[in-house]
Amino acid sequence: MNNQGAKILSVVLLFLAATSVKAQVQDELKDPYPGSQLAWSQLRTALIGWGSVDERYSRSQVPTVETRQMELTAWRGERVHAQAFVASPGQIDRVSLSLSSLKSGRDVLPSDGVRLYQATYVMADNFARSDSVLVPDRLVESDGFAVAPRTTRPVWLSIQVPQSAKAGRYKGYLSINCNGREHRLPLTLRVIDRVLPVPAEWSFHLDLWQNPYAVARYYDVPLWSQQHFDLMRPVMQTLAAAGQKVITCSIIQHPWNSQTLDPFESMIGKRRTVDGSWLYDYTVFDRWVEFMMSLGINRQIDCYTLVPWHYRFDYFDMASNTVRYVNCQPGDPDYEAFLQPFLKDFAAHLKSKGWFEKTCIAIDERPTDQLRAAYEVVKRADPGYRMEGAYNYFPEFFDEVHDISVSYDYDIIHPEAIVRRHENGQPVTFYTCCVPDRPNTFTFSPTAESAYMGWHAAAVGYDGYLRWAYNSWVARPNLDSRFRSWPSGDCFLVYPDGTSMRMERLVEGIQAFEKIRILRARADEKTQQKLDEILRPFAETSMPADVDVAEMVGRATRLLNGI
Repeated sequence: MNNQGAKILSVVLLFLAATSVKAQVQDELKDPYPGSQLAWSQLRTALIGWGSVDERYSRSQVPTVETRQMELTAWRGERVHAQAFVASPGQIDRVSLSLSSLKSGRDVLPSDGVRLYQATYVMADNFARSDSVLVPDRLVESDGFAVAPRTTRPVWLSIQVPQSAKAGRYKGYLSINCNGREHRLPLTLRVIDRVLPVPAEWSFHLDLWQNPYAVARYYDVPLWSQQHFDLMRPVMQTLAAAGQKVITCSIIQHPWNSQTLDPFESMIGKRRTVDGSWLYDYTVFDRWVEFMMSLGINRQIDCYTLVPWHYRFDYFDMASNTVRYVNCQPGDPDYEAFLQPFLKDFAAHLKSKGWFEKTCIAIDERPTDQLRAAYEVVKRADPGYRMEGAYNYFPEFFDEVHDISVSYDYDIIHPEAIVRRHENGQPVTFYTCCVPDRPNTFTFSPTAESAYMGWHAAAVGYDGYLRWAYNSWVARPNLDSRFRSWPSGDCFLVYPDGTSMRMERLVEGIQAFEKIRILRARADEKTQQKLDEILRPFAETSMPADVDVAEMVGRATRLLNGI
């Protein structure tokens, strides 16, 4: 084997070791709320059955079987999921999972679209961050695991229906083998003769901010090394499979003042020469963008930010051979003097790469007077620059900012204004972050709230959804999702070695959005009225604590699949 081959092999082995080992280990924290030991003592044999994707089953409590048969409905091209569980009063050394062939007459769905996950438990908190609870959320692909005495282990099933599948009722079963004894859970999948496009063709404007620095820290590999990119690939492939449209780039150091465990560094180097001129290094920026585009995430490049929280910009001074800083705010002479040369050079570089029309200079959550001053600096550098920002902070530039996002609880923009932006190719999304309490995607949130996001976007007329953190992992994300004063799970939607219940259900809601879009394009007046009626409950911009989101989403899904 030559040196290059050996180097590739070592990277592959590192990745396999980092993922497969973590997938097998079930190190989990102690449950602060152990279940009823009386209930466990009354359970003579393992309880195995279908559950509900709306439930987060306690590890320490005996669950309730929801149904003896699971029935799912999907369009051709849709991804659907189900949840089962194994609850055992005694030790089970080996639980093996498999899904039988799903057959409808002579037609068989291919097995390569099936994913079987074990759900593992992470520590979460509550809205007040005053208490902690152990919840199932992390999903790791697995065909087998052990179950400790008096514990419950959820199983998550995902089926990707091919676009080429024939309509029909496909029947099979989930096989759960416990220490050599097989249990079969019947499964029926009804495939409707309608087609959902592949994720890359979805119109939903999904903008989940990526953090490449968290991956390098978690796996302890050199930043921007080949190992780093290899380890990022499965994480970002999960994002691409959700229809992500935007690449998150940091063009200055610590744009959010190190609010996450892994601060965002600048992807663009800035050097001032001895004669006072400027040199810019786009090597990292280009590699990152090209990597993400290779995965199919290629609609938009968002560059953060020209109004950082700390109002400080770094550069390397070649005359003194040191890193220096410019402390300035929009409106200061030093601000424009520092940024104008960079923005002009950056525009030329983006045009040379063919990326200028895809790029947005992104500014978020800063005082309006500073946003206005920064906006003017950008436009003086190149009038063709596109801008992205939170509409709550940028209302006077409603028609000028290319991509705007509105907080979930913000007063709804007038529908005519949204239509006008659509006609101009300008997306409007909504976002959640550490607020509101509901709906949200925290690790303690009901999983149906993640699916709710797509329904809300469709109901209001938004183009999609934005969330500030896709993978800004905490110190031990596979065990503990809590972080400082924010609700647990606020920083990430996926895990280093797998997806999550929240992420899978977010995709469910995005698929509903796409189905509604497709139906509306061909619907007669009666069908349009049906769709309006289905969506009406999702148009609210507040959610009382007593709202049953699971019931809302479930009912709407059944009605939508009946059209």
